[in-house]
Amino acid sequence: MRRLFPVTHETAARALDQGERTGEWSLAELAAAYAYPTSGDGGPRTWLRANMVSTLDGAAQHDGRSQPISCAADMRIFGTLRALADVVLVGAETVRQEGYRPARARTEFAAAREAAGQGPAPAIAVVSAGLDLDFSLPLYTSPLVPTVVLTGADAPADRVTAAERAGARVIVAGEGRRVDPVRAVAALAGLGYVRQLTEGGPRLLGQLVAAGVLDELCLTLSPMLTAGDAQRIAGGPGVSVPRRFALASLLEEDGFLFGRYRRP
Repeated sequence: MRRLFPVTHETAARALDQGERTGEWSLAELAAAYAYPTSGDGGPRTWLRANMVSTLDGAAQHDGRSQPISCAADMRIFGTLRALADVVLVGAETVRQEGYRPARARTEFAAAREAAGQGPAPAIAVVSAGLDLDFSLPLYTSPLVPTVVLTGADAPADRVTAAERAGARVIVAGEGRRVDPVRAVAALAGLGYVRQLTEGGPRLLGQLVAAGVLDELCLTLSPMLTAGDAQRIAGGPGVSVPRRFALASLLEEDGFLFGRYRRP
């Protein structure tokens, strides 16, 4: 993996060698490169980052899944970003399509998570208005950290009960059948989940962008072309004025580009 654009976060700058780096990066180096920013007193601050992959022609999926357009390096970064996060925010449709399971504890990150005051693995937070979810799955019944379900005030009462009986923590974060992204981010922070990561899907990411709550985008550009009508990384209503993000770092391996963009 080569660094094409300097990593600007000072924690990463201390941990990484100067100049271009070749060969597989260690997990510790990746963790330093993608470290969450801190607040003025050095503690964690509420920060929502997204991690997405796109082909050269803008497809975020192939046959409904992201794995076919990914690679081994992308999965290393995927695992590292999860290991750094307090919570992984994901839409219900992505949970169904990708077959989401509970986040697992990783020995390589155990000491770092303990030092940061984090649990053994990030919680999964599922955004769902109708709660059309299979609460018999391990994601709800046997996670290391209880799964959070974010829904609206008018969610079906019987589905709320089913979620809670399975062991999920249900949080109302919106009126009617709608989940408000601003309230969702605040609710997760209120649970102590300030290092936030979203893995989409495109509709959820579009809602987060439109609400102005996304702080950072980690985007893998896959050197593939798929054509077809696959979704982009973000969908839904557009914003009135395009939001400009600043390039923080750019890595490359085997033709894949791994960019990190931050809100100025």
